[in-house]
Amino acid sequence: MEVYLDNSATTRSYDCVAEIVAKVMLEDYGNPSSMHMKGVEAERYIRYAKETIAKNLKVSEKEILFTSGGTESDNLALIGTAMANRRAGCHLITTRIEHPAILQTMHYLEGQGFQATYLPVDENGCVRLEDLRRAIRRDTILVSIMHTNNEIGSLQPIEEAGALIKSINPRIIFHVDAVQGYGKFRIYPKKMNIDLLSVSGHKIHGPKGVGFLYINEKIKIQPILFGGGQQKGMRSGTENVAGVAGLAKAVERIYENLEEERDAMYSLKERLIRGVTQLPDVRVNGIPGWDGSASENRDSAFDLRNDASENEETARKIRRSAPHVVSVSFRGIRSEVLLHALEERGIYVSAGSACASNKAPKPSDTLRAIGLEKDLLDSTLRLSLSVFTTQEEIDYTLQTLYDIVPVLRKYTRR
Repeated sequence: MEVYLDNSATTRSYDCVAEIVAKVMLEDYGNPSSMHMKGVEAERYIRYAKETIAKNLKVSEKEILFTSGGTESDNLALIGTAMANRRAGCHLITTRIEHPAILQTMHYLEGQGFQATYLPVDENGCVRLEDLRRAIRRDTILVSIMHTNNEIGSLQPIEEAGALIKSINPRIIFHVDAVQGYGKFRIYPKKMNIDLLSVSGHKIHGPKGVGFLYINEKIKIQPILFGGGQQKGMRSGTENVAGVAGLAKAVERIYENLEEERDAMYSLKERLIRGVTQLPDVRVNGIPGWDGSASENRDSAFDLRNDASENEETARKIRRSAPHVVSVSFRGIRSEVLLHALEERGIYVSAGSACASNKAPKPSDTLRAIGLEKDLLDSTLRLSLSVFTTQEEIDYTLQTLYDIVPVLRKYTRR
């Protein structure tokens, strides 16, 4: 059996997405800037995608800018906004648990003379609004807070943060990295005081290499790519028409049955957590109101044959985190060892953010930020679900963990 539980890294495309991408690449392959009919056909896909995404977000079509994905969207949001508003101030705010696309960009901007404040989070990876309030200064021009953490699945109080920021200074620009949250929740930038919103296609069963940035038409932002002046000069380069068409199809599909499919993921997440915490010396991270320890749950033994929730309070706590991300620390077993042991059984998981997988291993910024014990930092796996994940796959994963974790612990050096 093959079980793919690394959906925070990337997702399998919907069949309808693959079909439209193939059609555009094989039939409607014109350059949307060309004036002939092939170009007009290609441009229609761009226009339809803007209409689809704008309607989904309840914003204007002219506020949607297509990019190569989440990293570019984040870079443009931060660099383009900071540089365009430099005269108004030089202070930026973000959190300690952001994706590297945010943190590394912030470091770059610090090198350009900006000042950055990195907000701490609580033990479950949530920003405290009071910390945000205290961090805002008279020269603050930009706040960037992720919607959903990619490693532990913690949800940030985005709507409350937006209201707080604008109540202090309406001119402060609020950016949200929604790469992990879009497609799991309904996000309305105007209602939530979000000025910039980053989204990536391959996290929502769309193509890789495409994403978008929502840009409130009232804010000042300057381009970071220059060339032929496409997308009204904000993002030069021939548009990825096939990718944009696939992205639009993915947005349509994932929001068709959002609540129903999200509930199904939450049920599977609860099943996975209840099952994995039957093992001794494991900790689940990122669930507010719950200490994450196995002992809290073992009092009500979880029967894998029973679909009904035996602990409504635990279920409520789990639903205060993302529906698709489960971060589990296995004391005494290195994450890399457990990852490959699972891989041998056909189960694919992650030891952290896939964006850092080609670098030398280092402790996760997120896990350190939540104060995870030192001996658990390199013993943590991320298992992430999708709409394609089944109960059979979860049960197979749990049974595999029951088989291999005790064996691996036997050979752990004390």
